[in-house]
Amino acid sequence: MTHHDDAGTGPRFATHAIHTGQQVDQVYGAVVPPLHLSTTFAPDGIGNLRNGYDYGRAGNPTRTALQAQLAALEGGKHAFSFGSGLAAEDAVVRGLMRPGQRIVMGNDAYGGTFRLFEKVHAAWGVTNTPVDLSDHDRIAAELQHEDATMLWVETPSNPLMSITDIAALADIAGANGALLVVDNTFASPYLQTPLALGADVVVHSTTKYIGGHSDVVGGAVVLGFGDSADDLAEKVAFQQFAVGAVSGPLDAYLTTRGLKTLGVRMDRHCSNAQTVAEHFQDHPAVERVLYPGLSSHPEHELAKQQMSGFGGMVSIQLAGGEPAARKVAEATRWFILAESLGGVESLMNYPHEMTHASVRGTELAVPENLLRLSVGIEDVEDLITDLEEALGGL
Repeated sequence: MTHHDDAGTGPRFATHAIHTGQQVDQVYGAVVPPLHLSTTFAPDGIGNLRNGYDYGRAGNPTRTALQAQLAALEGGKHAFSFGSGLAAEDAVVRGLMRPGQRIVMGNDAYGGTFRLFEKVHAAWGVTNTPVDLSDHDRIAAELQHEDATMLWVETPSNPLMSITDIAALADIAGANGALLVVDNTFASPYLQTPLALGADVVVHSTTKYIGGHSDVVGGAVVLGFGDSADDLAEKVAFQQFAVGAVSGPLDAYLTTRGLKTLGVRMDRHCSNAQTVAEHFQDHPAVERVLYPGLSSHPEHELAKQQMSGFGGMVSIQLAGGEPAARKVAEATRWFILAESLGGVESLMNYPHEMTHASVRGTELAVPENLLRLSVGIEDVEDLITDLEEALGGL
């Protein structure tokens, strides 16, 4: 698999992932930089900070190293590491918006994002309008209103796996003076770099593919180059410092450790997911497989242009409706029934009652017969057998 890489002068993806921010320790020669757990840093005299560090909320060398990695891999200049993906999203909204302004967002956004906007930010005076992100005329019409200052995109979307044209929406947002924010969690920077396609801000739940081992919760915000990006970064930085939703040093260290193998893991996630999707698309118990790597996916060609691989997430709608979905969700051996995604192990999720319970009864509600699979990096033959046996029990 090829990756979106600048094949010019700089290092390529995996080299960045392994070496950026990971300088050899100057005291002992440690190849892996030490984990800095200290919450406070002694200055070299009053007002003379050592390398800019004074207090752990303001900065920590382990967090700085992760942020250098994240910025490099997304092709950006500024990166901020947060305690969770939602903390990262909150900092973007409160740092870059004001009461009376409005977010235009996809109508199949992650339930937690919608809950944050609807239950927290709306009470603060920042409202939201869910729209179909493939309806560019509707988006342009919404953004023409002065209060609509941010367009929020998640592609591939969770859990319906729809693909949104980032470059086209970047043009529409730019023409209307709105910021384009892209949640790049599902694709990861290995498969997609939204800043290169015109996005202003990239957000991640680093809990997922970036951490990659289901053992650390985190979030990230990445911004690009230029004066406007510097200005946005200053606002996000202040929000993070003033509110304090930073990632702790151990979390940053674990995220850095996971990020170093992102490329090899994503190659395997993609190949396994493609195999699973192809195998089950004609299964009699399956109504529909949602995976951008299938030619039957309505945005397959767009995904091919915009991404260098189709990712590890596959959603399956079952012919037997909600009862079948519930039964299969509880019948697998290697697919573990659990929230979250993006780890090395395969996970099964019933979004209607798990990750997307907060949007039941709204425009963002998820089909009741849908299962979301986070296809891990196990031997794919075992994963297929596992699903075959679970579906065979219907």
